[in-house]
Amino acid sequence: MIGAGVSHRSIETDRHRTVLLEAGPTEGPLMIFLHGWPELGLVWRRQIEYFSGQGWRCVAPDMRGYGGSSRPDYTAAYTVRELVADMIELHDALGGAPAVWVGHDWGSAVAWSMASHHASRCRGVVNLCVPYFARGFALPNLVPLVDRDVYPAERYPVGQWDYWLFYRAQFLRASREFEADVAATLALLYRAAPPRQPGQPAFTAAVCARNGWFGPAGRAPATPLDDVLLDREDFHAIVEAFTATGFSGADAWYMNDATNIAYAAEAPNFGRLTLPALFIHATNDTVCDTTQSRLAKPMREDCERLSEVAIEGGHEIMLEAPTAVNEAIAGWLQSAVFA
Repeated sequence: MIGAGVSHRSIETDRHRTVLLEAGPTEGPLMIFLHGWPELGLVWRRQIEYFSGQGWRCVAPDMRGYGGSSRPDYTAAYTVRELVADMIELHDALGGAPAVWVGHDWGSAVAWSMASHHASRCRGVVNLCVPYFARGFALPNLVPLVDRDVYPAERYPVGQWDYWLFYRAQFLRASREFEADVAATLALLYRAAPPRQPGQPAFTAAVCARNGWFGPAGRAPATPLDDVLLDREDFHAIVEAFTATGFSGADAWYMNDATNIAYAAEAPNFGRLTLPALFIHATNDTVCDTTQSRLAKPMREDCERLSEVAIEGGHEIMLEAPTAVNEAIAGWLQSAVFA
């Protein structure tokens, strides 16, 4: 349950509506949290409560395609360029003071793009799980970094990113299978990650081979709630949101590789970041594997003031280890790197 002092509101322009959570003093420094797939601004609850208590003005929007925000019905509406434009409109409505942008999963791609394309709007950038790709967060830039000891090319041509190909081949079907039992889908996805086993491929590496995320069943198996990540009230709020919106808007973020690569190429200074950046690794994240593969290598080459912290846990690390994530961000904010 969202704590006292957190408000819901929406900001509308001629092109987009953003629904958001907000907490903290309106005159406080601005921290904006960007969620990924398949999430809502609500997943940042523990970070919002912590940093608003430290005097930050914390904002967590539902991103395009999610919750009560705009949900266009064509995939070209979900390019990173459009998502960044949404965040510029949000930032202007919040007063436009330089912010700390915090992202997770696809939200990281947007936060990194704010830093690369609109550095004047950023005091710094924090991202969880998805590292920086100056050439764009897109499948052609991920495949060369796949660990071929775990994912032999003849069996796993695109490694753990195979599900990305399934969206391209079976976009409507993928969304329908997630929607067949929304609660079961989300209960399966929101689970604390077990410790990694060396050499074990990610579940996502064989989606095409299974002919779908869930194989012949065509729907998620009945799965009990794992309340390590979400309490029952938060889980039901997310289930209710996806029951209303479906998954097509969320899934559409995966459908614009060429356009996203072209947008990344427009960044000043070839996309090299000079502002303070913090990256948080999740040690048990088998898809965004930044601790045992080369996935984070390009980021280290393209960020001049980069700090890194590894936290034990899986992909939903801000839910699984909220105290450690909060402490990592707070420590970075107080460090000489951020000064």
